[in-house]
Amino acid sequence: MKREFMVKAITENPDKVWDLIVIGGGASGLGAAVDATTRGYTTLLLEQADFAKGTSSRSTKLVHGGVRYLAQGDVSLVLEALHERGLLRKNAPHLVKNLAFVIPNYAWWSGPFYAIGMKVYDMMAGKLGLGPSEMISKEETIAAIPNIKTDGLKGGVIYYDGQFDDSRLAINLAQTFSKNNGTIANYFKVTSLNKNKEGLISGVTAIDMESGQEHDIKAKAVVNATGVFTDSIRVMDNPDHKKSIRPSQGVHLVLNKEFLKGDSAIMIPKTDDDRVLFAVPWHDRVIVGTTDTPRDVPELEPEPLESEIEFILNTAGRYLTRAPKREDVLSIFAGLRPLAASEDDDDQSTKEISRNHLLTVSLSGLITISGGKWTTYRKMGEDTVDKVALVAGLEERPCITKNMPIHGYAQHYDTTDHLHVYGSDRAAILQMIEERPELGELLHEHLEYLGAEVLWAVKEEMARSVEDVLARRVRALFMDARASIEMAPKVAAIMAEKLGRDQAWVDDQLSQYKLLAAKYILK
Repeated sequence: MKREFMVKAITENPDKVWDLIVIGGGASGLGAAVDATTRGYTTLLLEQADFAKGTSSRSTKLVHGGVRYLAQGDVSLVLEALHERGLLRKNAPHLVKNLAFVIPNYAWWSGPFYAIGMKVYDMMAGKLGLGPSEMISKEETIAAIPNIKTDGLKGGVIYYDGQFDDSRLAINLAQTFSKNNGTIANYFKVTSLNKNKEGLISGVTAIDMESGQEHDIKAKAVVNATGVFTDSIRVMDNPDHKKSIRPSQGVHLVLNKEFLKGDSAIMIPKTDDDRVLFAVPWHDRVIVGTTDTPRDVPELEPEPLESEIEFILNTAGRYLTRAPKREDVLSIFAGLRPLAASEDDDDQSTKEISRNHLLTVSLSGLITISGGKWTTYRKMGEDTVDKVALVAGLEERPCITKNMPIHGYAQHYDTTDHLHVYGSDRAAILQMIEERPELGELLHEHLEYLGAEVLWAVKEEMARSVEDVLARRVRALFMDARASIEMAPKVAAIMAEKLGRDQAWVDDQLSQYKLLAAKYILK
């Protein structure tokens, strides 16, 4: 997957008419693109920044049905999500795994109450379930979460859900798309929508952000899959378009593994303001979150509010024997959920808006997919392409992604080896190390990432900047922001050699990365 080849495919034939252009390289855009190209439609995906730069790299890292949605009575969403969770576990086993969650009970009634709810959850999952839920004793709860607070603890409920690496899945989907004849480019920004004399969408104008060149690209259909930036594309189509996305901010803190001893996660189903809070083991760290805070302006780099930080620290401190402090936080990250709000949602808080996805078609034929979540990305893609075929008059072809392995698919791997997230590509990375042993050296003593992963990211995963590598190809920025700054010079040097960049490029990259990573450090 090489960007120069992709750009050439876009620009060498300016008269080419694509079946569809997908705007947006996050979960929904990648899902739609993979679905379309595997049906045999000529498909182009354009992303203004890097793949999964926004919301799609900033999740709680869970592939789940949504216990909270069940409590809200959104049964159809839970059923769909549980089904999709099972398919994703089957199609990308190198990235998705089963994880045990414990709900600690400190009131005599809460154990049976949550146990009944989780049995309903199990029943809805059916044969795609990951394991049966059950009530557990106080002793069993402590065994699962050794550093849970024991004062007043009555017992717990254990259930099973899925966990994954979000931006790694995004990269593997981009590779799946590419290997199925899809054309894809990051840092290629759509600046306007083009229409024919009847006022119908006929393509886009886009700028290659690296070369600065502008291109008019023709298409039978255009899909707006830009997440929290959905309204900006819809305004290109109709300047009078009214706001349809209500961004909701979710913040996560990353701590050392010692804050959550054992292999199980904690789920607090009802906090002071009715949020759900998780403490989840991930890549030998612990992610604690999340929040649900309405924000007015969509941003690529949203920043956490002080109130969100305090909420997470205080709530976690009520359940853990060692309460986390600000100085314990290795990294902090925020993401914006692109909630698709209807006119009836005006008075609702963001946590009450359905996480269902919403498909709309404008009078000009612009197809917009909004809302949704990572777990249901495949179904979102299927629904979107069904709509594309209808709007553009394409030959109807069946979706084949339900049982299609995602790039990197590997059933047998060692989870103690961090390279297992590369799945079938792991062997090629090890071959690089055999040929150049220095690439097998750690980039930082506190993180397990290797020089070979940087070279692989540039050669095969279209990484263009130090940030692309440290934030989304490896997860160093999210694991330990300070350590990621310290390892950045090594990353820049490897990238510069492969990309043919000079020292001025290296210096600029390091300067930009330090400014970015500083926002992930809690002071």
